[in-house]
Amino acid sequence: MSFNTILIQLVGLSCLLIILRAVSIPRGWVIVSGLILSVLAGSYWLAPDWAGLISGGLWGLFIIIPCLGLAWINRLVAQEKFSQARKLATCLRWLHPADGLLDYPDFLHALEVGHQGHTEEAQKIFRRCRKTLSSSRLATALIYRLEGRWDDLLKWIQDNFSEKTILNHSSLGIHYLRALGETGDLNGLLQMLDHFRGNAERQFNQTSINLVRLFALAFCGQVESVRRLCKGPLASYSPAIHEFWLATAELAAGNEAAAQKKLLALREHVDAARRHAIDWRLSHRQVNPEPSLTHESQEILHRLKRTIQQEAQYDLSQGIWSRKVFAVWGLIGVNVLVFILQVFSSGSQDLDNLDNLYRLGGLAPSAVLRGEWWRLLSSTFLHAGFLHLLLNMLALYFLGAFLETTLGARRLLLAYFFSGVSSMLTITILAFVMQAPNQLVVGASGAIMGLLGVVGALLLDGWRREKSRIAIRRLQFIVWVVGFQVVFDLATPEVSFLGHITGLIWGFLLGGFLTNQRYARGSKQLGHKSIKRP
Repeated sequence: MSFNTILIQLVGLSCLLIILRAVSIPRGWVIVSGLILSVLAGSYWLAPDWAGLISGGLWGLFIIIPCLGLAWINRLVAQEKFSQARKLATCLRWLHPADGLLDYPDFLHALEVGHQGHTEEAQKIFRRCRKTLSSSRLATALIYRLEGRWDDLLKWIQDNFSEKTILNHSSLGIHYLRALGETGDLNGLLQMLDHFRGNAERQFNQTSINLVRLFALAFCGQVESVRRLCKGPLASYSPAIHEFWLATAELAAGNEAAAQKKLLALREHVDAARRHAIDWRLSHRQVNPEPSLTHESQEILHRLKRTIQQEAQYDLSQGIWSRKVFAVWGLIGVNVLVFILQVFSSGSQDLDNLDNLYRLGGLAPSAVLRGEWWRLLSSTFLHAGFLHLLLNMLALYFLGAFLETTLGARRLLLAYFFSGVSSMLTITILAFVMQAPNQLVVGASGAIMGLLGVVGALLLDGWRREKSRIAIRRLQFIVWVVGFQVVFDLATPEVSFLGHITGLIWGFLLGGFLTNQRYARGSKQLGHKSIKRP
């Protein structure tokens, strides 16, 4: 499988997915994706050996770079590093000018001077870049926010916009929900949050969802849930923002003395906009949520806390940034060392170096049937080229980090070796049945697909036992991944479809056993208290 082939499939799939989401994303991304698909089709017709490289270059320039750049800009804005964000936005502004990137540096500059207390200068900048109705709304809302005029902001939004408009414009919705909380309308905040969440989910706008959740939890005095959000999905926000909202939650929870002390200490080293927010907080008494919330609002709050807990539990990215996933790094290290041995022993990374792969322990069903059972294990650490190794190790890291964090190192290793060996054994048996014993199979993909099966079993168990919406949505993503893998395998003859699908099945079965075992153990403790490359 060549790098060109991988790029063709990757570019085609990603651009197609963007087009399918045309309703919920800016039109510039859809137009660019359509043009890249056209270039891919044309170049594949005229020069198939270069189609992946040509379309991949455009894909990297107009899709990957803007995505990574915007993610980094949003991270800098969350940390209130507006100057750095503005410089980066200036470099990216011409890649998607139709989507608002052209005016984005001016917005960031206005935020920068506004946070420094120069609101008049910020207003002048906002007026210069009010080229669309959307930016005009956002500019006006930002001025009210920077000055801490929450009553005026709430009145302006209620007088000028319908509920549908507020929900469809995420930035306007964020400001509206915060204004409801700042002015003490907790029931309105929670009920509007329920509608806002559904609309934002359809737009795949998880950042906005987590931000308005932060407002609702803080104004309702849920200190631990606010802390969980700050340590989890909102960890990129600045420490000052974390401290501000934790203090807000403590005020609402009745810990007034400690909260006021924190706010006064925080006020000494924050910018002008944050001082306005702190002054407002100290001068306006927080509404006590206990007697104020209706039964419906209490139900919404309860669901919100449970959702945040489940999102943390079924977060597939957990463990990725952890330095404590020792088993994962150990498996990656062994695979890399074996690959180095493989290269030095043959002097080549070529796919057709079958003699060397066989000598080092590649799976040859006929040899296994003659008694060389060790090949069932050794073949899972061999790879047919650097690209094969790289893709497998990336998948191993992302899946393994989640499973080691969730299940522990021993169960991760059990899942890896059980799935890999069982997959190779199944291939051997099928090769004998189908009278094709002379094939040579190498790669860790069967073991890695087994890890994917274990993840799927965990998510299915979460939906079955808890009816978790988060678990079923993550499971749907896993199904999409498996579907893409099946199409990819069938379209790529040198990849072992049997190796992947059998590894997935064995991993899923093992995952079901592990989840049942974990549930039974938890219940018991509760009772005591009370060359084919697979």
